[in-house]
Amino acid sequence: MPPKKAEVVAEKPILGRFASHLKIGICGMPNVGKSTMFNVLTKCSIPAENFPFCTIDPNTSRVTVPDERFDWLCNQYKPKSKVPAFLEVVDIAGLVKGASSGEGLGNAFLSHIRAVDGIFHVMRAFDDPDVIHVEDRVDPIDDIEIITNELRLKDIDFVEKNVAELKKMIPRGLKKEQKEELASAEKVLAWLVQGKDIRNGMDEWNLKDVDYLNERQFLTAKPVVFLVNLSPEDYARKKNKWLLKIADWVTAHGGGKIIPFSGKLEADLVDMPDDERARCLEEKKLDSALPKIIKTGFAAIQLIYFFTAGEDEVKCWTLRRGMKAPQAAGTIHTDFEKGFICAEVMAFEELREAGSESAVKAKGRYRQEGKGYVMQDGDVTLFKFGRT
Repeated sequence: MPPKKAEVVAEKPILGRFASHLKIGICGMPNVGKSTMFNVLTKCSIPAENFPFCTIDPNTSRVTVPDERFDWLCNQYKPKSKVPAFLEVVDIAGLVKGASSGEGLGNAFLSHIRAVDGIFHVMRAFDDPDVIHVEDRVDPIDDIEIITNELRLKDIDFVEKNVAELKKMIPRGLKKEQKEELASAEKVLAWLVQGKDIRNGMDEWNLKDVDYLNERQFLTAKPVVFLVNLSPEDYARKKNKWLLKIADWVTAHGGGKIIPFSGKLEADLVDMPDDERARCLEEKKLDSALPKIIKTGFAAIQLIYFFTAGEDEVKCWTLRRGMKAPQAAGTIHTDFEKGFICAEVMAFEELREAGSESAVKAKGRYRQEGKGYVMQDGDVTLFKFGRT
């Protein structure tokens, strides 16, 4: 009998834009530490004064993604040029209750959220009488409920209008694709009105549904990383009365990454020279939360990167997870994708273990991959292409 074919496990589709240039937005209620977080992430001087709506237009900056693999390659090749990966971060002004119907600076800010691919949701878990709260209290659970409800209400409004437009066309007859759109829209609407976010329904959505969702970039479809802003004292002792309550809320609403940080501590550290910052953290027996925040945000919006490495340059090339070798080649130059022949690939860990490219080849671990190869995070790659 012929051998059984290996079972092919289909990968689940991913919500979001299938592109390499993706960005993550910092959002939350006014005066919870969003602009402070943006400032310390980017070392940019964005106003962060003590009043609501200080940030009106979204500020954008690129943040270097820390990676010891990149550092190792630079030490190995000692290149003339070093280009790390970056995360594009957008500082979005605070949302308030009623934003979905235009309260505060509502609709403009919701459009800013629609334009990003993921969300850093900052919530305040510190008491400070000198920093006002728009709701005149400190309650991160209530804050997170307000934000998620406003995003969901805006999605419901959009889908309801979409369904109404399609139903008006029924008497004239719907085309096949319009019937599929209506089916997906009604399914999504039923999910939303139950108080559920789109990103938490991945077991519910079929391929047609995912296409529908990705074309429209719904607010509650975007991945979220929850950032809990603590006082320096609570951050140092790793305790706060709100942390367990926040974790319980997030678990009950589909799960997600939660990262505690202290905006005040990070702001104090950001302008210190590297050696002084390291000494300060060592004395306090603390670690900055920024590297973890950046890496988690990068992964949350489904980004990975591959390396090109040599004496001239070591560079990280950012990709959307799931992209194949020709598309990866196209991030370097469009001609590389058009004339793609193959990708010569080493896994970074195999290169580090072997110590050199020649040692990887000697072990038979240097591979040639074709057009169907799905790029993996950390691939060290050389593309071969022909003239087109």
